[in-house]
Amino acid sequence: MRGPVPSSAVDFGAVRTEFELVEDFPADVLAEAQASADRFPEGREDRRDIEFVTIDPPGAKDLDQAVHIAAEGDGYLVRYAIADVGALVAPGGPLEAETRRRGQTMYLPDGSVPLHPRPLSEGAGSLLPGEDRAAALWEIHLDAAGEVTSATVRRALVRSRAQLDYAGVQADFDAGRVHPAIALLPEVGKLRAAWGRAHGAIDLRLPAQEAVEAPGGWTVRIEPRTDFDAHNAQISLLTGVCAADIMLRAGVGLLRTLPAAPEDAVADLRRTAAALGQDWSRDVTVGDFLAGLDVSTPQGLAVMTDAARLLRGSGYAAFGTVAAPEPPADRGHAGVGAPYAHVTAPLRRLADRYATEVCLAACAGTPIPGWARDALDDVAETMRRTNTLANKVDRACIDVTEAVILAGRVGEEFAAVTMRADQVLLDEPAVIAPCTGGPPEGSRVTVRLETADVASRKVSFAYEKALA
Repeated sequence: MRGPVPSSAVDFGAVRTEFELVEDFPADVLAEAQASADRFPEGREDRRDIEFVTIDPPGAKDLDQAVHIAAEGDGYLVRYAIADVGALVAPGGPLEAETRRRGQTMYLPDGSVPLHPRPLSEGAGSLLPGEDRAAALWEIHLDAAGEVTSATVRRALVRSRAQLDYAGVQADFDAGRVHPAIALLPEVGKLRAAWGRAHGAIDLRLPAQEAVEAPGGWTVRIEPRTDFDAHNAQISLLTGVCAADIMLRAGVGLLRTLPAAPEDAVADLRRTAAALGQDWSRDVTVGDFLAGLDVSTPQGLAVMTDAARLLRGSGYAAFGTVAAPEPPADRGHAGVGAPYAHVTAPLRRLADRYATEVCLAACAGTPIPGWARDALDDVAETMRRTNTLANKVDRACIDVTEAVILAGRVGEEFAAVTMRADQVLLDEPAVIAPCTGGPPEGSRVTVRLETADVASRKVSFAYEKALA
């Protein structure tokens, strides 16, 4: 087994050049970000009494969200503080124009190309621990079953108490010493996941690759996921569902959409599951079936991979605008089980700032700012464009790392799992690549490396034999 390749061997700069990713900002944009200050200090409610915490990857500095969950009768009160970027970016200025061009932060293994200049995204706007920060404060009341009974958002002043990371939170929870602010997070997360499945949500649990710099250099691995990752994601989804509901009632907004799974695709998945020996009763929904699937087995992984066909056609839909006066006919999100909007990552994603402004105005009973409403169509198009770009950048970074790691090993054999009849996942390193020869789906196999071309970023294998 060979280890990582030297850091100098992997050139992510070439990816930046290919996709024209430039971290530096124009001087006027940077100056505005450095001088950014709260535009709404007088009307901001002081909620520094709430003991918020953030949960992010280790070393993160652009902290969008802080959470606090409390019991409320037999239900729950979820408080979610989101960085109030709309209070820091003046409409019509050079900073707003630049962020509308960039759309979102682009993440590469060796660093990010940020949506906002770092003095804002990692400084004045970030919910860093111990710092007073402007926030859009969501208060969401849930009953004992996790159903929303009411939700509102308003501008507030908050102060995070601690910056936590997923692995550390999971370890603390397992050891019985979890922070009080999130002690109820697993309980609420499970309730909301069950709520989603009851409303038709489909959650794909596919292995996500990441290129990481290990002590000896770069390698690829499957991104580790803890239970707390899933629970924390449910709080973001919950907030997005509440935001969509507020905007739909206001008649103005920006939704994140995903069409429902076609019936013929579900029928095909049932046939795949049966062929791979995965029991799926007729009275069990596709969401419940996938939630119970053991993806640590080759057969379970193959079925989950096939299920990706169920979710196609994600997009953004503005409404209440000149171009789109009415909400879209298909306004739901199949991965959530309800209409949904992005509002929880405004430091990293453009759409969240504008959707949040709509929600703030709707909850306050004030007119929706013209600058926010007028931008919705353009923001939706920018998000569609930059989502495609982000996917290409991510794939290019993984591809080049895989090719460098495997260069010089053409002809070698590797143990793998067949995800599809034309795709395998190696045991080590965690390469996902095309494979010829028709390896049996959902099986452990041996494959031979046929191509590892760094210039084209292409890696491919050929099927050799099935393993017992």
